[in-house]
Amino acid sequence: MVPQFETARLLLLPLKLADAEQVQRIFPHWGVVEFLANHVPWPYPADGALTYYRDAALPAVERGEEWHWTLRLQSAPEQIIGAIGLFNNATNNRGFWLGVPWQRQGLMPEAVTPVTDFWFNDLGFPVLRVPKAIANHGSRRISAMSGMRVVSVEEKDYVSGRLPTEIWEITAAEWRRHRSSI
Repeated sequence: MVPQFETARLLLLPLKLADAEQVQRIFPHWGVVEFLANHVPWPYPADGALTYYRDAALPAVERGEEWHWTLRLQSAPEQIIGAIGLFNNATNNRGFWLGVPWQRQGLMPEAVTPVTDFWFNDLGFPVLRVPKAIANHGSRRISAMSGMRVVSVEEKDYVSGRLPTEIWEITAAEWRRHRSSI
């Protein structure tokens, strides 16, 4: 089950198939997809969000392998502005994106906190790992702000090509210490 979360400015609502129409309008922009994994098709097809939700994300949620939320401002709960997800995968446990008009406003760190709490406290995973393109300064800043540390450097394929990548990690104990210090 995917719970709903509320932060100071955001609502995180469990993903549903009906969200695809709105997402299709705000997702396919270079400022959103540039540093996403290369399994995201580019150019983005007209039915990309629907196909991904119907054929990949929602079935993975049903199997208990992934947890997905849409992000909405509390002041405009009908409008999707981005998404965040958790993945039971050995090397990539969390991913997110935010529509261009809502970037650089400190919204994603707000979304990361309850989702990371859920990963450790409700799902009981011992560690959270996320790859970040070194060129993706904003995303790396979010990981640093949330107490994560770089554990390795490698190359990975993104929509924008093959890029040097840092693997960021935090353990459940480190997360709890970080949360108690803020």
